[in-house]
Amino acid sequence: MTSFPHLASINASPRVLKVLSDLHADAAAEGPYLNPAASLDKFVALDTDKCALVYLLLRASGARYVVEAGTSFGLSTIYLALAVGQNAAAGGAGKVIATEKEAAKAAKARENWARAGPEVEQWIELREGDLRETLKTDLAEPVDFLLLDIWTPMALPTLKLVQPHLKKGAIVVADNVDEANFKEGYRELVEYIGKPENGFKATSIPFSGGLGFYVYLGQE
Repeated sequence: MTSFPHLASINASPRVLKVLSDLHADAAAEGPYLNPAASLDKFVALDTDKCALVYLLLRASGARYVVEAGTSFGLSTIYLALAVGQNAAAGGAGKVIATEKEAAKAAKARENWARAGPEVEQWIELREGDLRETLKTDLAEPVDFLLLDIWTPMALPTLKLVQPHLKKGAIVVADNVDEANFKEGYRELVEYIGKPENGFKATSIPFSGGLGFYVYLGQE
């Protein structure tokens, strides 16, 4: 696992760390993901430094209810589920609601979670299909964290679906907000987040491609 030093930030069994290392290697072998229109057979995975940050954010905030828009092959979901499971270890519930439209990707994600085992798998609920439908119901628990790593024009519709369920202080993260090929697709999301009446405070973390970081403080 020396090729991915950020894995040192992750508290996980050797089994899970091996799966993460293998999946990051597979994603790296594909090269950079720069074309939003050509993603059907791509990992579309967060970089290791971004994954480590997301994991640590969830652990620090004690997040137990997470929504992931754009699961792909399930790599980032493993980090989310690890954090949720560890936060819930002292007692209580927790869940990662993962979404994926493409059936082949959903099947591969399930395989990867099974490889990782119960440390991960038991905390994930995969909703397969169009998230504009699959996220309409059963989001009653206050959502602590929303990860947007999806076809960019879907980012704002997803946020609007989940926003009524966000707790005050919830974190929203969007990948590649500063990447030239993605900026136009994210334009409506960034404009919405930037309006004070919508209840968010925003910044961008200067990882490769940029990582949008938003905190929901509630609407007046």
